[in-house]
Amino acid sequence: MKKIKKFFKKEQGNVLVLVSISFMALLTFTGLIIDGGMLYMTKSHLQKVANAAALSGAQELTDEDETEVEEIVDAIIAFHRESAALSNINVTLNEQVSVDLDEPVELAFSSLLGFETINVSAQATASLGKMGRVVGAAPLGINESISLEYGVNYELKVDSDDVDTGNFGILALEGPGAATYEDNLRHGFQEELKVGDIVDTQTGNIAGKTKKVVDELVDSCDDPDQRDCRRILLVPVYQPYNQDSNQMKQVQITGFAYFYILERMQNNDTSITGMFIKRTDTGFEDTNAVDRGAYSIRLTE
Repeated sequence: MKKIKKFFKKEQGNVLVLVSISFMALLTFTGLIIDGGMLYMTKSHLQKVANAAALSGAQELTDEDETEVEEIVDAIIAFHRESAALSNINVTLNEQVSVDLDEPVELAFSSLLGFETINVSAQATASLGKMGRVVGAAPLGINESISLEYGVNYELKVDSDDVDTGNFGILALEGPGAATYEDNLRHGFQEELKVGDIVDTQTGNIAGKTKKVVDELVDSCDDPDQRDCRRILLVPVYQPYNQDSNQMKQVQITGFAYFYILERMQNNDTSITGMFIKRTDTGFEDTNAVDRGAYSIRLTE
């Protein structure tokens, strides 16, 4: 009987040791899971902040000074309360902006194993691409053969005087008719246009309809840097496609440009006065598009 009692006492002792070891292992495993989850959440948060900062900063890559890009990146990161994590901003105007974040994370349970902190890093790069697929284009076109100088005054004709091809810059994006043209000029063509599309032209004098809308657009905004400024028109760039005698019946879209309307039209005006600007906005990149200053933004890293 004594031997049996002694045997069970030994077994109980062994079980206690095994339970203790198992408990410690479970506690350690749980701690690693908690610390791992903390690292994952921090990484995910930093990556979202880096992405947002890079994408926002890239909107100003067409500016002449990289300071504007850096200020926007700083503002986005500060909004998310991660200014201390910012380790680097690299700006290449008209190309890309990169943002690096680095934040030490204090560990809870892993500190028992000698790991006090681990650095978590996130990096994002936003690049410009030639815009090749858009929604909201104006029913005005410009031949790709015309060399553009940004910030220089241009006149987009909207009547037939002195134009021997019959193409007066007017595109029938949604079909012919002055009323349709007026609606597309005021609100933009609300269907997709892309590089390679064949578009009909609309001949004739639509100066009256144009003046009415242009005056509305000019009165709606006075700053070309305003992101939602309605007097900035997204204009298709084209090459001739179907020309019959002296009339250009169809054109093929090869890219897009942004045209800022400078002034209201007078009663006898037959053209819109404005300037072409470099600008980023909503759209999709197409490497085959001609570069006329209209860019989309994408994350590249």
